[in-house]
Amino acid sequence: MADLRRELTNLPNLVTMSRIVMIPFILIFIDNFNPTRSFIASMLYLVAAAGDFVDGYLARSRGQVSMLGKFLDPLADKLLVTSVLVFLVWLQRVPAWVVVVLIGRDLAISGLRSIAAAQGLVIAASDGGKIKTALQLVAITSLLIYFRYPVLGLPMIAPIDYLYVGRIILYISMAVSLFSGVQYLRHFLSAALRQSRAST
Repeated sequence: MADLRRELTNLPNLVTMSRIVMIPFILIFIDNFNPTRSFIASMLYLVAAAGDFVDGYLARSRGQVSMLGKFLDPLADKLLVTSVLVFLVWLQRVPAWVVVVLIGRDLAISGLRSIAAAQGLVIAASDGGKIKTALQLVAITSLLIYFRYPVLGLPMIAPIDYLYVGRIILYISMAVSLFSGVQYLRHFLSAALRQSRAST
């Protein structure tokens, strides 16, 4: 219990838990009719997403990498992205089938990672997963902004339709997500085959 209490109160895990606490506030501010509320939602989302880098940096720099942190960090990531995307489907900003594909891919990869860990398989993370995460960040932020805004300093250019931009980037992130998922599956099968050959 003392170890758990210490892990619950260390700074990296407090940052991670604050990211989870921010999720309801992001959802509350999402609004199809109020640009100010939508902008606030997008800024809250960016802060929560940036917390992923902050808690990881703090854990490594302070030597406070913990089992609780290893559980909470990916949980916060999944809750943040999934809850916002589902809410955006409800507001008809995102097609439901795209979110189903994205969530289904993440569930499949999480399952493969669990099996790999149980079998002692070491599978390197692919660059595709990192690119997918970056694209999703930009896409969801644009979808949260939602409204059209002029380009600062360039009034002659047509206003940016953030809903349209967000959807396009989300489609691209879905394609990258599926590609990286296939890569991970291939690496998993190769590692499993090598392990099988080594044991015979």
